[in-house]
Amino acid sequence: MGTSQHPAYGIRRAVSDFASVILCDNPGMMELDGTNTWILQAPGSRECVVVDPGPRRHRDHLSAVADAGEIALVLITHRHGDHTDAVKRFRKMTKAPVRARTAEFCRGAAPLSDREIIEVAGLRITVLLTPGHTADSTSFLVEHMAHGDPSVIVAEPPRVLGRAMVTGDTILGAGTTVLDPTDGTLEDYLHSLNRLIVEGDGCALLPGHGPDHPELIPIARYYKKHREDRLDEIRRALTEMGTTPDAAKPMRVVRKVYRDVDKKLWPAARMSVKVQLTYLRSN
Repeated sequence: MGTSQHPAYGIRRAVSDFASVILCDNPGMMELDGTNTWILQAPGSRECVVVDPGPRRHRDHLSAVADAGEIALVLITHRHGDHTDAVKRFRKMTKAPVRARTAEFCRGAAPLSDREIIEVAGLRITVLLTPGHTADSTSFLVEHMAHGDPSVIVAEPPRVLGRAMVTGDTILGAGTTVLDPTDGTLEDYLHSLNRLIVEGDGCALLPGHGPDHPELIPIARYYKKHREDRLDEIRRALTEMGTTPDAAKPMRVVRKVYRDVDKKLWPAARMSVKVQLTYLRSN
């Protein structure tokens, strides 16, 4: 595996003894440096798990991921194309079953359910539904366990050697997440951040975009505070504009609240403002 730092395209970069990442060369406004494809595999395991194979047309990326080992399972964090468009092609390449929150992206396996525990590749993976960025957004709590000697009469309980949270786009490695107004809601998103804070003790952050971080919880708390501060800004802006969440035009709010932000990012800001206005209508 490569030992490079993020960003490192096309290289399997080790993050821990059970998690590595291959960064797809698809940088963009929403994708940051590109989409992270995570490879999860306990030391000594022949099998591995792939999370988010990525966009369809990047064949070199898919080949690099397929070469990671014996792929026992593919997991999907959410529906956006930079994470899912390669599902059909990757399934043909590897024959591995694909599981997502919705049946649309599943291949040869059932949809994921909340708090489901998957034992695979020497790891314990707990499915956590974390909607908000999209309605189907899902995070994966990955635990590397040490099991006691099975020959001992009174077996010791398994010990956790390492924990990580694969967050998709719910929490990124840099910047903040845009909530998709198609089906994402701020109310769901705030609940999901709280859930990751509660569940994330001792977890490293393995995001869908941007660099990994050794601690999830401080970043999740920052994300929560950022959302609360933005809501306060929008409340003040609506008061100054003499309007209400029901009557406000999202782009007018963007021009006022995001006036110091690069205008190239205003379309993304408008998406977030639409979600925030929807939240303020009922809170």
